[in-house]
Amino acid sequence: MDKGTFEEQYKKIYQDMYRFALYTLGHRQDAEDAVGEAVADAWKGAGKLRNDQAFRSWMFKILTVKCKRKLKEYIHKTVNLNEDLQETFGKTAEWNVEEAQDVRNAFFTLDGQERLIVSMSVFGGYNSREIGKCLFLKDSTVRSKLSRALEKMQKRLEE
Repeated sequence: MDKGTFEEQYKKIYQDMYRFALYTLGHRQDAEDAVGEAVADAWKGAGKLRNDQAFRSWMFKILTVKCKRKLKEYIHKTVNLNEDLQETFGKTAEWNVEEAQDVRNAFFTLDGQERLIVSMSVFGGYNSREIGKCLFLKDSTVRSKLSRALEKMQKRLEE
């Protein structure tokens, strides 16, 4: 893959990558670091990518590994997300701020693996088989964990 193609493909997915990392990690600087590290690693290995059509899933796979490492580093870390998330999403979409906060609160009641699975599914667009490969889980395990995580969020939103 040449520099121009890499840059063109990256521009198409940067915001999705950042949102994925931000929702997964919960902190703006960590999300920026994870995306930056993923892009640097991808750039180094761009010559190995045989199919340009696989660029998005390849990038998200690299980003998933980076986010997973950061989650392990910061497993007990707590952060206030209101400022980071409002800055990121408040400008790009019109929505009810209270509802958005409720969804974020429900999302962060999930454990790290549940957040990662939901993020990969919702923001990364991965299916259960792809998520399973990244996380070394069976497809059926991913589907059940995703279902349970979404149910937890739904219950939290109904409270």
